[in-house]
Amino acid sequence: MKKIFAFVLAVCMILALAACGAPKTAEYKLGMGISLNMNSSKENNAQVDATVAAVVLDKDGKIVAAKIDVAQNKMDVTDGQVDTAKAFKTKVELKEDYGMTKASAIGLEWYQQAENFEKYVIGKTADEVAAIETRVDGSHTVAVDEALYATCSMSIADFMEAIVKACNDEQGKTFQSDGNFKLGLAANTKSDESTAAAADAEGVVKMYSEFGAVVIGSDGKILAAVTDATQPQIKIDAAGQIVDTVFKGTKRELKEGYNMVAYSNATIEWYEQAKNFTDYAAGKTADELKATETKINDEGHQVFVDEALYATCSISVDGMINVLVKAAGNAA
Repeated sequence: MKKIFAFVLAVCMILALAACGAPKTAEYKLGMGISLNMNSSKENNAQVDATVAAVVLDKDGKIVAAKIDVAQNKMDVTDGQVDTAKAFKTKVELKEDYGMTKASAIGLEWYQQAENFEKYVIGKTADEVAAIETRVDGSHTVAVDEALYATCSMSIADFMEAIVKACNDEQGKTFQSDGNFKLGLAANTKSDESTAAAADAEGVVKMYSEFGAVVIGSDGKILAAVTDATQPQIKIDAAGQIVDTVFKGTKRELKEGYNMVAYSNATIEWYEQAKNFTDYAAGKTADELKATETKINDEGHQVFVDEALYATCSISVDGMINVLVKAAGNAA
């Protein structure tokens, strides 16, 4: 009996030691938010400014990781002409080429100031970010806090809005982690659906963007992913004047209002299919996701070959794959 008791005790001790040595995991949430405006559009220039933020929240709703970028897309529309092959870079991608340093009150480039704001919001909740005190400086809404302003002197209103949206993202993804992860964010923009204006017809500038955020674990695999897209339209005339701007919300925000089911052969809406796609991406490396087999269907869309996957996500997936792979490459 003593030997049996000793054996059981030894086993219990081994299990206890193993449990102590195992990394503790906790639940986190990945969210993404987008703040978009076309206020800077003017004669001969169409412009869309989409500020995107990705955050990871802990169980108490506090930010443990944050990323910010802006897809500031501009197009010359002189005489109503458009460039359907134009290439776009985000402000983070431009880095020093954005050229803020010379005009900056603190001598820092845009991406450096954005990184400082990201650090500032760590440990804060959505309500605390929304409550950051600001003041108007010319046409900019800047921080009142002197320590924050000393590291980020540019306008932060859109940063705050995008981060609060990301924190409150009802379509965000929860995941388990020991806290050893990286957060990545990316945006890709195309203008190939834009049309030039004619003497008797308006043109439309369509600088459509896809956004992706991923959390990468220590093993290089995607723990959680979120994707969204914007389709703002800027109507122009043959003189290059801005006639109208239209933006009703991101595809995820629109939900059933996007009307994919009503105007296509899809049986579920875009945001539901996007969720199924990001569910599929979880557990894969960027290389594995990139290697997913696709084909061009009769409508010219790049779709899943795998029938089970196609049954849950029948929309074109090349853009979503590309932006998540890019986000994984940006993870830090």
